Amino acid sequence: MNANVLVLNQDYQPLSVCSVQRSMKLIFLEKAELLHDDPKKELRTVRKSFQFPSVIRLRNYINVPYAKIVLSRRNVMRRDDYTCQYCGKKSDLTIDHILPKSRGGKDTWENLTTACDKCNVHKGNRTPKEAQMPLNSKPYRPVPITFFRDSNGSVQEPWKPYLYMT
Repeated sequence: MNANVLVLNQDYQPLSVCSVQRSMKLIFLEKAELLHDDPKKELRTVRKSFQFPSVIRLRNYINVPYAKIVLSRRNVMRRDDYTCQYCGKKSDLTIDHILPKSRGGKDTWENLTTACDKCNVHKGNRTPKEAQMPLNSKPYRPVPITFFRDSNGSVQEPWKPYLYMT
C-alpha cells in the first residue's frame, strides 16, 4: 500500500495527494467517494476485498485560499522539469535571465528559465534571439496543480484528466 491517491475537492479541483490508507478512511467515513480505481490492484481483508483507489472526490467543499507558488530556483527548475530550456541537458543546471539583469531584466517567472552552465555562458549578456538560441518552451507562472506528483515524482495516468494534462 505504498501508493498515492489524488484528492479532488467537491468541484473536482485538485486539492492534494494522500496515502491509500488515508483515502480508504475518507471513503469509509463517507467523506469521500471513489472516482477511479486501479483495476490491477485490490485491498483485501480476511472477509472482503476492496477496489484500490487512485482518485477520490470529497463530498463536502473545502474552501482553499488561492495559493501562489513561491518564485525560487528550485521551483523554476521544477517547472522546467530539471531540463536546460536551450539544449535539453539535465545536468549542471543553473538559472538564466532571458532578458539579462544588466539590461533591465527582472526576477519574474516569465524572465527566468533553466539552463545548463554551457548554454548560460554561451548566451552571456544577450537575449535568446540575439544569441540565436531559441527556448524549447516559453516560461510561465505555474499554478499549484503544475507540481502534483506521486511519491515517484511522476503523474499517474488516471490523474491526468483531473490535472488538465490530456
